[in-house]
Amino acid sequence: MTVLLVALGAAVGAPLRYLVAARLDRDLPLGTLAVNVAGSFVLGVLVARSVGGAAWALLGVGFCGGLTTYSSFAVQTVRLRWRGVAYAVVTVVASVAAAAAGYALA
Repeated sequence: MTVLLVALGAAVGAPLRYLVAARLDRDLPLGTLAVNVAGSFVLGVLVARSVGGAAWALLGVGFCGGLTTYSSFAVQTVRLRWRGVAYAVVTVVASVAAAAAGYALA
């Protein structure tokens, strides 16, 4: 049952990531930045609320796992060359700040 919950969450998160990236990624990968920051915020909320079990499988692992993307972040950082350093710093700082904000607000 847990695997099905993870799959269901990912089935929502992954297409949402695609749609946001398709809409916002141009010269700079703003869509990937947005989903990574948003996913970090949601995970912060889930952790602060001590969500576990089925809800964690569905929302934390499935939805946030499907929504956020480290591989795209890594490739886009390399592709941006010198601007990639700034993109990487902004992504990491904003994602950690969003996770902290989600945790604090929950």
